[in-house]
Amino acid sequence: MLAVYRKELSLFLSSLTGLLAIFIFLILLGLFLWVLPSESTGTNVLDNGFAQLDGLFSLAPWLYLFLIPAICMRSISEELKSGTLEFLLTKPLSARGLVLAKFMAGFTLVVISLLPTLFYVYVVYQLGNPKGNLDWGGLGGSYLGLLLLASVFLACGIFSSTFSEQQITSFLLALLICFFLYNGFDIIAQSGFFGAADSVIKKMGISEHYESISRGVVDFRDLIYFFSVSALFLILTAQRLRLKR
Repeated sequence: MLAVYRKELSLFLSSLTGLLAIFIFLILLGLFLWVLPSESTGTNVLDNGFAQLDGLFSLAPWLYLFLIPAICMRSISEELKSGTLEFLLTKPLSARGLVLAKFMAGFTLVVISLLPTLFYVYVVYQLGNPKGNLDWGGLGGSYLGLLLLASVFLACGIFSSTFSEQQITSFLLALLICFFLYNGFDIIAQSGFFGAADSVIKKMGISEHYESISRGVVDFRDLIYFFSVSALFLILTAQRLRLKR
């Protein structure tokens, strides 16, 4: 499992896809947070007059919505296309071990993509009046929420890559699943079609739990939600791999 993790991480960091995803993520964040005017984006830190990074944590989920499926689209699809899946699923590596190794490699890449944003925290810390006037609870909760959200997107992306040898098909399927989990339940709830059940439907989506954690109050129910959804898709992925043996 450790060998597969190292191989996957090495492929991510040495391939154009992995590096380009990190580069695009950081460039777009930088543009929206520091360059583009708030009149058009509403996220520019300097224009808003407040030493806070709310824009980062509202933009990042939408960027990850596209970038994580792009990173994961080759996870299993490439193994199916090259015919190496059966070789990888030999003992002592199980289907579960293979899935976890690929998931952890992707999660490591997400962490790497977030590390440069700590510089933004330092800049906002310096801009505060008085200096250092930051909501550290909300900031920590937002980073935690973003990592948990990314873990769900990763699990969905790896799951989607088991359905086709074509990477673009895996990407589109992952994009659809991630979008529905993040925003689809909100759209259904806002329609008012289900009446009193709308509030329950909204809680089935990622957005509700992500926003809850981002307030700085870590609710155990939110953690259970993220861990459960991630685990569900990882288990489904492992099951599909067992059927492909």
